Amino acid sequence: MILRHTFAPLNNTRLSHLCGPTDEHLRTIEIALEVRIAHRHEQFKIEGPKAKAQRAMDVLQAMYEMAARPIQPSTVQLMLSGDGSAEASDGPSLATRRADLKPRSQNQAVYLDNIAEFDITFGIGPAGTGKTYLAVAAAVDALQRSAVQRIVLTRPAVEAGERLGFLPGDLNQKVDPYLRPLYDALYELMGYDQVVKAFERQQLEIAPLAFMRGRTLNNAFVILDEAQNTTPEQMKMFLTRVGFGTKTVITGDVSQIDLPKTQMSGLVEAERILRRTPGIAITRLTSADIVRHPLVARIVDAYDAARLDDLPRISPALAIPEPEPELPRVGLPKTRTPRAKN
Repeated sequence: MILRHTFAPLNNTRLSHLCGPTDEHLRTIEIALEVRIAHRHEQFKIEGPKAKAQRAMDVLQAMYEMAARPIQPSTVQLMLSGDGSAEASDGPSLATRRADLKPRSQNQAVYLDNIAEFDITFGIGPAGTGKTYLAVAAAVDALQRSAVQRIVLTRPAVEAGERLGFLPGDLNQKVDPYLRPLYDALYELMGYDQVVKAFERQQLEIAPLAFMRGRTLNNAFVILDEAQNTTPEQMKMFLTRVGFGTKTVITGDVSQIDLPKTQMSGLVEAERILRRTPGIAITRLTSADIVRHPLVARIVDAYDAARLDDLPRISPALAIPEPEPELPRVGLPKTRTPRAKN
């Protein structure tokens, strides 16, 4: 299908910002949506499948409306990751250092609504869907509003398929590499100075999951990250730490489990056991919610498709065995006990 559009009134500055340096933005749209874009001044032609060509046109029109200023490549990628609009989805506003922080998809908005409404929320989905980032943002917002007294961030200390061996330094230096993603989110949402002050006032705590046993967490916002690498025993232990006035968020990606092959993931078991428990919300995020480079969503979809292809194919006859026919019940012939002769 070929779509044609003429941007009017003609504005060379907007056209320049729309296309980007050496048509960089157009190339990004072409790669993400698998279409071809040609233009001559204000006249554009898009060639590709109907749905993708129409979406590319919607993205271009939305970009042209905001092209009074230069458009950043990250903005184009976010528009391609969402529904073609630069505007965020409806959702709660969070009081963080980033004033523009909003959910970028409907599932993310549902995720934040569940965090606000339920005491325990599970966020399950692939990498790049904002599970941890949005949870940390909700925690920072709750701390700023004095809804909680502290934030507790934890995750299991499991290597991603590698054996790092002995790590030098004291206890904090040993576990910091595993907790670095949580630090990065805090620094971006609060600022380095505020994070340091919060640690000094004991309003922030980051610790490995192993240190949670025996504790009761009251008036806190607790986040368990990388929950797919917990064992069922660890997951039960963590969930039973919840005290009064505490919100708990558990995030994980069941497609990236680093446990031994014979070990069941605590996140998988918890989702199965707790999915109908009142007071607990489970939010499923998909590749459509990824807000990283557009290639990340395609990589996730490709791996998911390959995983399905690798599953053993079982014929229906073998999957659902037919009931065995009942054998006729044949009784034994009645016999008479011979009487003893006198």
